[in-house]
Amino acid sequence: MKPARILILGVAVVAAGLAGVLAMSLAGRGGSVVTQVQQVVEKEPTVNVLVSSANLPVGARLDDKAAHWMAWPQGGVVQGFITETDKPDAIKDLQGAVVRMPIFEGEPIRAEKIADSNSRIMSSLLPSGKRAVATEISVATGAGGFILPNDRVDVIMVRKEKTGDKYLTETVLNNVRVLAIDQQVQEKDDGSKAVVGTTATLELTPDQTKVLAVAQQMADRLSLALRSVADAREPDTKAADYLLSGDNGSSIVQVIKSGAIVTDSAPSKAE
Repeated sequence: MKPARILILGVAVVAAGLAGVLAMSLAGRGGSVVTQVQQVVEKEPTVNVLVSSANLPVGARLDDKAAHWMAWPQGGVVQGFITETDKPDAIKDLQGAVVRMPIFEGEPIRAEKIADSNSRIMSSLLPSGKRAVATEISVATGAGGFILPNDRVDVIMVRKEKTGDKYLTETVLNNVRVLAIDQQVQEKDDGSKAVVGTTATLELTPDQTKVLAVAQQMADRLSLALRSVADAREPDTKAADYLLSGDNGSSIVQVIKSGAIVTDSAPSKAE
């Protein structure tokens, strides 16, 4: 055998031996086999829900551009959502419907936030059992023109005694909601906050409506005092009920003389 072949055979034997030693070494160290596991993610079924295509303020009317269908997780659909399965023609059927409460872009449209398209705007904004009553205001009597629709106000009556120069002031309505200033039922589109008008429309109960009617006849002036937004959850049914019966009542009345409060007392009689 030629020396060259013997050399090649020797190299092959050595290489095979080294490979064997390496394999035994790995086996002794507990070599592991990595298995790739593919994770399978199951997608939750969805339902098409009617959502707003833009921010819709109070008093806005729906059209075909104001709403669209959006895939919504089936487990997240709650009662009140309008689904394509239940009402496939909802976009067409709701044409002209009036927005009763603000709806934000991407928010599901719920039946309780809109009113029938045949309803007048103001009547559709009124909750059941409430009345809309207008009263005259000015910049001086309307918090400098900074009262907006949906704000809360107190109605203060100022009247002068039949004799003397004393003035009586009394809060006749407490924490009532402003529905509109003149014909405006929402904030201006340009973002301005002041609404200077001559008439404020208030949301009242039937009894509050009567109290305001009497106060308008008795008062030299009615003023609106702007309340904090934090007072929205407080009761709004307090009123000077004695005005309805002519009783003396127990409400506290401030007596003002020459611009200064001189006493706090109940009225001697309803004038």
